[in-house]
Amino acid sequence: MTGEAATVDTPLKKLVGERTAKALAGHLDLHTAGDLIYHFPRRYDERGEHTDIRSLDVGEQVTVLAQVQRTAVRPMRQRRGNLLEVTVGDGSGGVLTCTFFGNQAWRERELRPGRWGLFAGKVTEFRGKRQLNGPEYVLLGEGGEGEAAANEEVEEFAGALIPVYPAAAAVPTWVIARCVRVVLDTFTPPEDPLPATVRATRNLIDIGTALREIHRPTSKEALYRARRRLKWDEAFAVQLTLVQRKHRAAASPGRARPAKAGGLLDAFDARLPYELTSGQQVVGREIAADLARAHPMHRLLQGEVGSGKTVVALRAMLQVVDAGGQAALLAPTEVLAAQHHRGILDLLGPLGRAGELGAADDATRVELVTGSLGAAARRRALAEVAEGRAGIVLGTHALLYEGVDFHDLGLVVVDEQHRFGVEQRDALRAKAEQPPHVLVMTATPIPRTVAMTVYGDLETSTLSQLPQGRSPIASHVVPAAEKPAFLDRAWRRLREEVAKGHQAYVVCPRIGEGPVSDEEAPREDDNGRRPPLAVTEVAPLLAEGPLHGLRIGVLHGRLPADEKDAVMRAFADGELDVLVATTVVEVGVNVPNATVMIVLDADRFGVSQLHQLRGRVGRGSAAGLCLLVTEAAEGSSARERLDAVASTTDGFKLAELDLEQRREGDVLGATQSGRRSHLRLLSLLRDTDLIRDARAEAIELVEEDPELARHPALAASVAALVDEERAEYLEKG
Repeated sequence: MTGEAATVDTPLKKLVGERTAKALAGHLDLHTAGDLIYHFPRRYDERGEHTDIRSLDVGEQVTVLAQVQRTAVRPMRQRRGNLLEVTVGDGSGGVLTCTFFGNQAWRERELRPGRWGLFAGKVTEFRGKRQLNGPEYVLLGEGGEGEAAANEEVEEFAGALIPVYPAAAAVPTWVIARCVRVVLDTFTPPEDPLPATVRATRNLIDIGTALREIHRPTSKEALYRARRRLKWDEAFAVQLTLVQRKHRAAASPGRARPAKAGGLLDAFDARLPYELTSGQQVVGREIAADLARAHPMHRLLQGEVGSGKTVVALRAMLQVVDAGGQAALLAPTEVLAAQHHRGILDLLGPLGRAGELGAADDATRVELVTGSLGAAARRRALAEVAEGRAGIVLGTHALLYEGVDFHDLGLVVVDEQHRFGVEQRDALRAKAEQPPHVLVMTATPIPRTVAMTVYGDLETSTLSQLPQGRSPIASHVVPAAEKPAFLDRAWRRLREEVAKGHQAYVVCPRIGEGPVSDEEAPREDDNGRRPPLAVTEVAPLLAEGPLHGLRIGVLHGRLPADEKDAVMRAFADGELDVLVATTVVEVGVNVPNATVMIVLDADRFGVSQLHQLRGRVGRGSAAGLCLLVTEAAEGSSARERLDAVASTTDGFKLAELDLEQRREGDVLGATQSGRRSHLRLLSLLRDTDLIRDARAEAIELVEEDPELARHPALAASVAALVDEERAEYLEKG
């Protein structure tokens, strides 16, 4: 290793040597001094407060701080040589056995009882005891807390707080720590991008001190201050980007679509068979005011399953049609697009049948455009859209294809927006002469900090009231492995509901043979469990077994569109008793007579997915029942997640739980942009106050200096942390 001075751009091979740099690049994607300096420890061990070995899970890749308790050498039965067993403990009663194969007398001398060390490897289990087979390790001196490390190799662990880094088997944490120490010895920190006034107002330390203390903390207080400063940088960069984009959007021209007295919207309101909830009325007024402005609306409409978002969106579409424009509703699946088409036609009645017998005088047309339309039907639908006779256009990604031209696109409504990619939403926007108004809908409740961060450039409206007539839903976990009789009872319960004239869903994580699609869970997880249950395999077993004699239909994304539509219609019309399906029924499917849902392999689904699925029952006057079938063991994290879903129907509580269990990068859509998450320290769950403060400072700064022209270092920092692709993702929701 060399002693060359380092900046954030210095290649690591100049600092830590070619071989180590290659390992860091290949296994951890770290190429420059800046990459390494911003590769923060995931936690810190203390010589006096040791990792709880009892909390480790089998299969987990771990680094533990532990003390050698005893060693034993015994001959191996299957092959020549000896086996060295080293028992280590963490001081709290937890023990691990580290096993080493071959004749290694030197290792036995080195691993003397009383020595403390860091041991890294994969946790396995043998005869009820947890083990690390051939772990990597580094010893921390001659024993005794607070004593300095015995050699230069472990000098970085001499302090009270020992950094433990996100590591790889080929690059253990102490190798990373050693490289960090080499870089820090000559590191010149970048110019502090944060304005001095913000640092002073928010009591934040400078960037150079923060970067040193995060890796080699001199005290717990210093570490807290370092983490707070670096979290602030992440939050501030994201909020500045969102506030800038919101500022630009507010200044960009759009076409006003004001309400029209005596138009379609008034006629629709007059024929509604029920009264809007107070929440629907308030949100409706907010959207109507946005549409009447000469700037594009960017609004997020969130609400629980069944809270009446579709009616709110339809009223907005009618206001735009009254003003001479067209509205497009983009749905994630053909099943949902067709469902919206039928539902909106039913709601509009003669108002949606322009050109047909019995249509209202000022009626419009409602067109469905999907990829499965026949050639003649497609030509007719496209002509209706292009010439402006179709005021409301519903569809899937097919709306984005070339050849779908709008006469005057004024409003884009995106349903369940998290199902779409950035480019797809952008393509639809581009079909208008001026940027259209945009309404994004989701039934997945969004915690406040996520709304503030992911959707920070959108105005947010929330529907929390459920319309009258919605019934309660009871949810229960069915532990199929522990209590098979409970599963038998679940099938009997389903039959009881069918006998009363009701219908049921059975949901599986997988379709069956063939390539895995977006609606499916992985076929096998890292622990080698059996593949998830599949619709095409489960349906015949149910028909021959516990559901014999019932009318069973099958629905999944691989069916031809006309077949999907026929199955869904048959179920909606009561011609089927049971629908065995994938998550294709997760959103938008509305069959009020369905009262039971049995989710098989429920632990394979996420919290939000389960909450969405559950919302398919209890949509009529009869109570709903959701049974979550699982083989997950009691006390496991998967089982606890299911117990939490069963314990509440409060979507916002479940959204918080979902956020706790997902990586921050997933929340911000890192998988969608194809980049690793830029949020290394910031937690959307725990850092609510910090995010709120960062947003307040961002708003103030952008009002004074919209393009950050007076803060070039800050502008560069924002560009680096929130790259253009990420910024576009954040902008589009």
